[in-house]
Amino acid sequence: QVQLVESGGGLVQAGGSLRLSCAASGRTFSPYFMGWFRQAPGKEREFVGIISGGGSITSYADSVKGRFTISRDNAKKAVYLQMNSLKPEDTAVYYCAASSLRTSSPANYPYWGQGTQVTVSS
Repeated sequence: QVQLVESGGGLVQAGGSLRLSCAASGRTFSPYFMGWFRQAPGKEREFVGIISGGGSITSYADSVKGRFTISRDNAKKAVYLQMNSLKPEDTAVYYCAASSLRTSSPANYPYWGQGTQVTVSS
C-alpha cells in the first residue's frame, strides 16, 4: 500500500509551464506503475499519462503528448508531471495514482492522491 500527496498546482498563463509533484509514502513504491489523471468540473476523470516502475517506459494521452513529461525518482519516492505549452483546456484537478497494472483506467488504480488544482488562463 502507498499514500500519495500531490503538490505544485496553481494558476499559469496559457503557453506557460508548471511542474506537479507526487510524494509517496508507505512500504512499497518502485514496483508500481504511476499514473497521472485529471478531472475538470462536470467531466469524467481522464487519463493523462503513466510511467513504469523503473521509469524507463512512459505513455501519454494524445491530448498531452509532446507537451507533458512524466518522470520519477524512486529514491525520493516521487513522481513528477512536467507540463509545458499549457492550454486553457488543461485546466483541471490533477491526481497521481498507483497501480500494479499497466493501465489507463482509473478503476484499476487503488491508490490516489488528494489532487491539486491547475488553472490555465487565456
